[in-house]
Amino acid sequence: MELFQVNRKTCARDGICAATCPAQIIALTEEGYPQPAEGAEELCIRCGHCVAVCPTASLTHRDMPLEQCPSLDRNLLPTQEQCEHFFRARRSIRTYKDEIPDPDRIQRIIEMARYAPTGHNTQCVEWTVIGDRSELNSLAELVVDWMRWMIQNMPQMASAVHMDKTIARWDEGEDVIFRGAPMLILAHANKDLPPAPAACTIATAYLELAATTVGLGGCWAGYFMAAAGNYQPLQEELPLPQGNKCFAAMMIGYPRYSYHRLPLRKLPSITWRMS
Repeated sequence: MELFQVNRKTCARDGICAATCPAQIIALTEEGYPQPAEGAEELCIRCGHCVAVCPTASLTHRDMPLEQCPSLDRNLLPTQEQCEHFFRARRSIRTYKDEIPDPDRIQRIIEMARYAPTGHNTQCVEWTVIGDRSELNSLAELVVDWMRWMIQNMPQMASAVHMDKTIARWDEGEDVIFRGAPMLILAHANKDLPPAPAACTIATAYLELAATTVGLGGCWAGYFMAAAGNYQPLQEELPLPQGNKCFAAMMIGYPRYSYHRLPLRKLPSITWRMS
């Protein structure tokens, strides 16, 4: 089978597929029908735009079969007001119930997050879910060790974010690293892949939004990520495949409390440069 096939009986010959192809690998015949351009096999990024955009469902891709790509249901799309309300209702959760999240829910939100955009459609994001309390405590201990190292070796930077106070709270028995979250989700990818950092960050943002739809809440693990990026003992303890690096981490669990109002945020700073 060729890279893609076109049903000439239904094709409108409107050229939309060629116009929207990110890799520009769709050429048009003299009659106006789409066909693979030279080098299409190597240049195609398998994004599915051609299948998704065809208004007459006339194009099927070898790696993106038309029958496996459901039609868009516009009735399920949120309105502008609904979308804004959803964004405003999102909260960073730092107090959790002791209950470990249902693995089926975690599986579901990770599957939802896979639809996040990735550079060149690499779809490079991999996930590691840590729900073992002893392992979380060990990782948190390493983060605190990193803070102690920072105070000794980079005191000005450590002082700027009050690491001494954070360590004191930890020493008193408070989980200031993972906030008592029962689960940590790592987004990681090949460390040498250029799109990896942005891809993991965007996918984790999708993950956090998806979590609210299944009754979960999350918070970006900032202390952990700062340490994971610089502290070799922590890096060596992370359960990642060889060659992978963690680019984002999300604490997750069932929120202990509910929120009832939408807090304010400052207005955006916008510089317009229009012709």
